[in-house]
This record gives sequence, C-alpha cells and structure tokens, in this order.
Amino acid sequence: MKAIRRFTVRTVLPEPIAALDTLATNLRWSWHQPTRDLFASLDPALWEESRHDPAGFLGLITREKMQELALDTAVVARVRAAEEDLRRYLEEPRWYQGLGEDAPQCIAYFSPEFGITEVLPQYSGGLGILAGDHLKSASDLGVPLIGVGLLYQAGYFKQSLSRDAWQQETYPVIDPDALPLTLLKESDGTPCVVTLPLPNGRKLHAYIWRADVGRVPLLLLDSNVPANDDGARSITDRLYGGGGDHRLQQELLLGMGGVKALRIYQRLTDGLAPEVFHTNEGHAGFLGIERIQELMSASEALTWDEALVAGRASTVFTTHTPVAAGIDRFDAAQIKYFFDAGLAPDVPTTRILELGRESYDGGDPAVFNMAVMGLRLAQRANGVAKLHGTVSRAMFSGLWPGFDHSEVPITSVTNGVHVPTWVDPKISSVAETFEPGSAVGGRWDLVFNVTDEQLWETRRELRARLIDDVRRRLRAAWTKRGAGAAELTWIDSVLDPDVLTIGFARRVPTYKRLTLMLRDPARLKRLLLDPEHPIQIVIAGKSHPADDAGKKMIQDLVRFTDDPEVRHRIAFLPNYDIAMARTLFPGCDVWLNNPLRPLEACGTSGMKAALNGSLNLSVLDGWWDEMYDGSNGWAIPTASGKASPQERDDIEAAALYELLETQVAPRFYGASGSGAGAESAGAAGPSTEPPSRVPTHWISMIKHTLSHLGPQVSADRMLGDYVSELYTPAAVAGRRAVAEDFRHARELAAWTKHVRSNWSQVHVEHIDSGGLSEVPQIGDKLHVSAYLNLGVLNPADVLVELAYGRVDDSDQLTDVSLAELEPNENLGNGRYLFNGAVMVEHSGAFGYTVRVIPRHDGLASKAELGLIVNA
Repeated sequence: MKAIRRFTVRTVLPEPIAALDTLATNLRWSWHQPTRDLFASLDPALWEESRHDPAGFLGLITREKMQELALDTAVVARVRAAEEDLRRYLEEPRWYQGLGEDAPQCIAYFSPEFGITEVLPQYSGGLGILAGDHLKSASDLGVPLIGVGLLYQAGYFKQSLSRDAWQQETYPVIDPDALPLTLLKESDGTPCVVTLPLPNGRKLHAYIWRADVGRVPLLLLDSNVPANDDGARSITDRLYGGGGDHRLQQELLLGMGGVKALRIYQRLTDGLAPEVFHTNEGHAGFLGIERIQELMSASEALTWDEALVAGRASTVFTTHTPVAAGIDRFDAAQIKYFFDAGLAPDVPTTRILELGRESYDGGDPAVFNMAVMGLRLAQRANGVAKLHGTVSRAMFSGLWPGFDHSEVPITSVTNGVHVPTWVDPKISSVAETFEPGSAVGGRWDLVFNVTDEQLWETRRELRARLIDDVRRRLRAAWTKRGAGAAELTWIDSVLDPDVLTIGFARRVPTYKRLTLMLRDPARLKRLLLDPEHPIQIVIAGKSHPADDAGKKMIQDLVRFTDDPEVRHRIAFLPNYDIAMARTLFPGCDVWLNNPLRPLEACGTSGMKAALNGSLNLSVLDGWWDEMYDGSNGWAIPTASGKASPQERDDIEAAALYELLETQVAPRFYGASGSGAGAESAGAAGPSTEPPSRVPTHWISMIKHTLSHLGPQVSADRMLGDYVSELYTPAAVAGRRAVAEDFRHARELAAWTKHVRSNWSQVHVEHIDSGGLSEVPQIGDKLHVSAYLNLGVLNPADVLVELAYGRVDDSDQLTDVSLAELEPNENLGNGRYLFNGAVMVEHSGAFGYTVRVIPRHDGLASKAELGLIVNA
C-alpha cells in the first residue's frame, strides 16, 4: 500500500541532552570527528543504520532510549562539553579576525551546487565538492562568508547498472524537513518567499532554507512551494536537470533570486550586507543583473553605466571550464523573452543582451554566453589552477582584442581541498598533519617523525578497509543487476590487502578518458595478474544522464571488470559519492588521472588522495602540472599535438602501462620483488615483519608527498589566496565605488564612456629612436620618442608603453618587457610627444614597438576596457 503524502516528524529531546539537536543541525559534524564519535557512542548499531547522519540517527532513537541517555551523567557531560566546544568554535576569533580593516566584512558566495556531506545530496562532482570545501575552510578560518545556492528536490541522480552494464538513473525525492535545514520565516511565522516574474503573467516563488556549515550560513532556494503552478514548482527539481528554459530559470532563480534571498536574510538577522559577491562559475551570473537593478531602482538611482561600474568593482568571477562546450549558452531571443517579463524592470534588456553576446571573432552574436556575461560583470576573474589560468586567458582572449594572451585579465587561484574532511583519522592520528584554523594547513612536516614501519602498516590497514567496502558495494551492485546470492561467492576474494591498489574516480565525460586503461586489454590483464608485481584497480564515476558516450565508456569498462579472469583484481563501484570517497581515497596507493591535456581545469580528487599518502600517477594537467616535482608521484607523458586522437590515446596508454610496469609496481614491492605482498608489513595488526621488508623508497615518497603537498593542496591555502588576491581588492574597490553617493563610480562611468567614444581618434603617428652604438651591443641605452595623436583625450587618460625584447623570424616579440613612456611636449591639436629609454640587456635579435592603453586608477588591469592601439 502506497502513501499519498509523507512528512517527517522531528524528535523532541529531553532537556539534559537537548544540545544534540544543535550538534546535529550544524554541519560541522561532517568534518569534526569528535562530534561524530559522540553520536556513534550513543548507539553504534543505530549510528550505522542512519548511515552516519546525526539528524537521521536522532529520528531512529526510541523515546525510552532518549530518557535513558538523559539520565546518564557521563553522556550528559559529553553532550554539554561538545556543545561548549561548538559554541567556542562559532564565536571565538580565528585567522581572519586578525586581518586588517581592508578585508571585507561579508562575502556572498554563489554556486549551483554544494558538496558538504552525502546527507545533503546537492552536488554532482568537482564543482560542488570544491564549493563545499570553500565554505568549510571559510568557517575554520573565520572568513565571513554566506553561501547561496538552490535546494534540489531530488539532488543529483543515484547510479546503478543494468545486467548488461548500462548506467541507470533514479531520483529519490528529498524531504527538506528530514535534512539538517531550517526554513527562514518572517516574524509572524510564515515562510519567507522570494518571487520572480515570469512570462505570460506567471510568478516563480521560492522558499529559503538555511544550512549551517560551521560558522557559514548556506541559503538554498526551493521552488517546490504551494503558491507555484506545476511548471514553477519543478524548477528546482534536479541538479542540472532539463535544458533550455528549465536550465535558464534555474540560473535566474540562483542569481537574481539569490540576491533577493540575501537581502531577506540580512533583514531578518540584522546582519551586514555582503561587500563582495563571488560567482562560482557562470550559472550564477545573473546576480550581477539583480544588483544593477537594485542600484538603478534606488531613490538616488544610478544610470546603467554607473550601476555597471559600481557592481563590477565588488564582483569576483571564477571560471571552472577549459572548454567552450562546458559553458551554458542560451539563445539571445530566449533571454529577451524572460527579461521582457519584468525580471529587471529598470535595466534595458538590450544592455543585458550585450553582456552575454559573443561579439568577438569566432563568436556567435545570436548566442548569450553565461561565462562571457560573468566576465563582463566582474572586475576580477580567475581560473582554478595555473595552467587553467593560461588556458582561460587564451579561451576568452576575444574579449580583449589586441592584447597578448598573457595580459588578459584572468588570474588563477589553484583549488584546494578541506583537510579535516578528506584526511582519514588514521592518517591524522599517525602524525598531527593539520591544525584547524591555521591559514597554512598545519605542521605537515611532522610526518617525518613517524617510522617507516608505522606508516606502512597504517597504509595497509586503510587498504584492507577499502577492500571490505568494495566487497560490500560490489555485492549490492550485483544484486541490483539481478544476480542471486549463489552467483556472488567470488566477491569474497575480490582484491587483496597486500597488492598495489590504484584508484580512479570522477565524473565520466569523454575527455577524462575513463577507458584509456583499456586501450590494450591484454596488456592490462598482464599487469593485473603479474605473478611478481600485480596491481588491482578500483574505479567509480557517473556519466551525465544525457551523455551516452560517457555511459558507453562505463559499459565497456564494466564488461571488462566482469571477466572472471580478472574480476578479483579490478572493480567498478556504482553511485560514487562523498561516503564512498572517504574509504576510496585513503585506501588507494596510487591515484590515476589521465585526461586530455589541457582539458582538466584542476581535478582535486588527486589532492584528496595525496592527503592520505597516495601517490599520483597523472597527465600533467590541472593542479598536477604545477605541483608535480618528480618525487611525489609520476607524470604520464603527453603526446605531440600533431598526433591524431587515435595515435594520441595509443601513445599515452602505452606510456601509462610502461610506468606501471617498470616504475610504479616495482617500487611498491621493493627491490626484492619476490611476489605479491613480499614487501608488505604482514597481516592486519602490529607488524611482525623486519624493517627490511618495508619499501623504504615508496615510504619516502609518501612522506615527501604529505610534507610538501599537504600545505599546497589545502583549501585553507586556497581561501588565503582568495582573501588576499581577490576578496580584499574587490572590497576596497567596492567601498570606493559607493562612497560619497557613488561619486567615484559616476566619475569612472563618465570617463569610460568618454574614452570609448573617442578611442578611434587615438593613433601612433611616428616613432624615433636613438642612443645605440653603430653596432648595437649589450649595455647600450635605447632612447625612444613616440609622436601620438590622442584626439580629445589627455595624456593623463592613457598609458603609453614601450614593449621590447627578442624577436623571432616573423618579427613577433618574445620575452617581452615593458617600459612606460612619459609625456614630454604638447604639440597642439591633440598631438603629444612621449619619451623614454631602456637598456639593451641581451644579445641576438632585438625589437620593440609602442602601444597606447587607457589609464585610470579605478581600473583593475591595463586590459580591463579591451582598448589598445599598437604602433
């Protein structure tokens, strides 16, 4: 019999242990081991049944058990101590509170997904996990952040496999009342509502749910409310579900509705208004339009140009994709249709369309590009790794024509991962590898105090725990595929705790090349079954429901893993999520990553593995490109750009096999190589093997990885970079823009309009040079005089630069240096003479040119306006 309606009944706790509810609803428990230990100790069996969900756990405990716990003085004391610890964590000053006044008082962080815990399934992959780690580290460091996202009724899909290994998706409906969430309500008890107008007189209403991520509030908008019609109720049905109008309405609600939700939250809590708005990928880009609408509709209304300047000054945009196909693009007519309904009544729709228009060489002017809008609405932008910054500058260079790619104003902040979430307690207990609240990630060098034997034994324990989890998950997966218990006895011998274990887990788009390892199936079999140096592989990952190519890759791989000859050495685990990751990352000895370079923006899974003593085996892409040092893992060579896709995969797969066969496996098993497990520390428990049996070279690589990569891959380091390089400059610029009734914003807008309108008059008329010897030599001083026509502009409006350096056979400058030329003489009629000199510092072919760029102290970079005149 099926229920027609369901609801969740909250537990009423006895007063002595009432603080358990506070501990359960603040998501700090998801990374705070003592809090999880407290819940587990109350009833270990129920804790397992709740799948380590404190709110679900409290819902399972009987009233009698509650009363029993409330009468246990030891339990009451532990609960009160935990409550006091949480209070101190939430209230006491942390790293951020020691910064100066320039640091922003409040930052709004918008993202379409947040991966905080498997209990709150509002994430699909790396973008969401990164966003969750961003909030957690902000909490630990005391960064005054507010997260803004959507509450999806079904989250992302659950993955299973059919009998023939095809991915299947299910979407279990989520009950917000059963989650660690609080509904925002007005003083009269009615839910707070955000409302957006839709075409044809319809309305989109949304409730606002709050999750507490330590010190950080996370606001999630939910369209599943009674006031909506059926179409509007389904807007937040699934993460990345649907397409076209559905996806657009999700992004309108996230961006524009998110700003409205922030204003409601600010009013209810009497809190500070955000000084900086951070757009995590283009999905939330419409927040900039809502902020412009606010400024243009205020009593002292700004014009479009003035509001754009004021909004941009305090906005940060982060791009996460290195490929155009990863960007949301809508038909411009579609955008017009929705904004004509009154979404931003004071903002001209034509101006909005210009923000997203691909009005550059190679672009499609009929398309509205969300990343392009994000870049045009933010004065500061970044990629998520050094290589990704380089790729992004090239990818979006059309927005800044005439500038070298290196000058495109997109910097980079390399992603990091939240250490307390991802480092296994066994690793952190062996060496105190992190200190919560530290801006540098803690004392990772303490790992050198650990003996090789102790670390090797810990690694084996983690490997054995992973194997137990793999067998449990495999049994469940095969049961869903239709296998009976009698068919599954082989699972009891899947994997070996003394065999080199390789992990590969991530989303499954084609560029991540899940099946590169299958390029030569016979060779892979030989590696798996090698009598001296065998390997075993654990694989997981989901393909987007609409990506049949990705699903086919999963099917091909699973069919290989189904082979009775190798199925004890290689396993695919369906439904990859945070819970699986907690045993997978620590349990693997090597983390494999083989994307098409440079299509991996960052790829933080390898960072999480490294935190647990796993060595990376990866293509030099994303974060690995900048952090690989030759002693923390291995780099898979990349084929020449002249190779065909087929040749490229053949070459790189062969390189992967070669590394595994000749370097990785022999080093794991040690010099003697006398069979599987020869160099292991023996059975679980204290090692009984002599120290000589421990692979000392392998252990030295683990210690080097932990000590060097630990601080670098920490999200605390990442947050510190964001604060110093982006948030604080944005806050300073934003304050200046709004000061004195927006005087600076108004002036900069007027100046920008003046410069743009008259830039066509600017040109370099003539250049003279002198000062060189008859045969130029190192040490000569090159004197340059540039005669410019600035039209109606003044010398103060421009920066005139001498660009010089080596030149190649086509007269292209390389190793470019820049020197400013100073105005020397007003020649009349808009003509000016600029002079300067530089030292010739190297031999060989030397060249120079002169260029003119707009200059204003309100610009964040020389290229910001995209205007340049080259000689």
